[in-house]
Amino acid sequence: MSGIAERLTAAVGAEQIVTDPQVMGGYSHDEAEWADHALPAAVVRPRHTEDVAAVVRVCAEQGVAMVARGAGTGLSGAANSGRGWVVVSFERMNRVLEVDPVQQTATVQPGVVNDALRERVARDGLWYPPDPASAAWSTIGGNVATNAGGLCCVKYGVTRDYVLGMEAVVGSGEVVRLGRTTAKGVTGYDLCGLMVGSEGTLGMVTEVTLRMLPLRTGTEHTVVGYFDSLAEAGRAVAAVSAAGVVPSAMELIDRFCLQAVDSWKNMGLSAEGEVLLLARSDQPGAAGEQEADLVLECFRAQGAVYAVRSTDAEEAEALFEARRLAYPALERLGPLLTEDVCVPKAKVPLMLERIEQVGERFSTHIGNIAHAGDGNLHPLFIVPAGDEAAKKRAQEAFEVIVDEAIALGGTVTGEHGVGLLKMRGAAREMGPQVLAMHRAVKNALDPAGIFNPGKVFSLD
Repeated sequence: MSGIAERLTAAVGAEQIVTDPQVMGGYSHDEAEWADHALPAAVVRPRHTEDVAAVVRVCAEQGVAMVARGAGTGLSGAANSGRGWVVVSFERMNRVLEVDPVQQTATVQPGVVNDALRERVARDGLWYPPDPASAAWSTIGGNVATNAGGLCCVKYGVTRDYVLGMEAVVGSGEVVRLGRTTAKGVTGYDLCGLMVGSEGTLGMVTEVTLRMLPLRTGTEHTVVGYFDSLAEAGRAVAAVSAAGVVPSAMELIDRFCLQAVDSWKNMGLSAEGEVLLLARSDQPGAAGEQEADLVLECFRAQGAVYAVRSTDAEEAEALFEARRLAYPALERLGPLLTEDVCVPKAKVPLMLERIEQVGERFSTHIGNIAHAGDGNLHPLFIVPAGDEAAKKRAQEAFEVIVDEAIALGGTVTGEHGVGLLKMRGAAREMGPQVLAMHRAVKNALDPAGIFNPGKVFSLD
């Protein structure tokens, strides 16, 4: 047992410490392909905030880096361990502490799974909108760390829009309360909002109070459109936005991704065209029907080879399930590197064209899925295992797509976070002055430099 592991055992007890290398290997990285990671010195699985505070104090005293971990479903390497680090896994802190139907809030520990929270609050007539594709496995703590989004983002926003307050352990080992539990509150700086999306670089979140919405009970109207090219599908997305429609979801899947889902689940989705667009309206009554009809009109006007309003709720849900299955379906084909750029909605057609051009330039096949309604595109690079030349081309294409997104006024990440994979692009997007501000905040809140160092931006 290493020295840091011995000190942690003395602080929180052996039952919470893991030092078996075979077990720790599974905690050392998230799902980001080709992001560096190494075996930690120890994994801690705390049950209480006091345990987390004790671990932070030990690591600060010893100068040992530490990283928080949820379910490990991240795609940027933000949860990856460095050699000799301490990984804090929140899998045991998984309770819904309180649901307040009057205030429409829920207070949870960070290890609560996204879908489990949604199921729990539904019993009180409430709904938690953020719904990443990994919602069945990803945790609220991880969602907070990366400011996760999902299919509903186009209308309902991302995780930060629902975090009212939190409890966190800061660099001194002290436990602090940030934000509020009230509907309104403007006291001081928004330190709570600062923690959301900080990717574990500023502290350890141990409790979160989330805003809920009333449970949706009406019928959703789904519009299906197939197109012959990514550019045509992109123009349809822009047309919907220009028409003033804000759908509750608008998702894009290309034929390559649909074929991967079909070969896995035999859903028969890839026969109609090169690109599938799925849009939904959750407006109640006649307003929802009118909104869906307007989306359908936009699809047809932009050259859809097949477009229809779905009248079968089960069929419509199956189509959206296919969108969620696209990533794991492609993972079955080989190592998968995932992009996460976001551009202004009007630039979606141009960005999709540039992605195609980059794929041709680097002889790299790029599949495409997207939260198209808000401009969040996920080009997917699949490389045969062991093909180092193809891997190098995919990595170069990845960086060029980052630069193309920035050139169009976009951002290098819409929801996955910067982690290890987007540090160059993030530095270019922010510029030296803003990067210096980030470093100043990091140094102020983490003076010992122990929280996930070397992620998001370099410290030198």
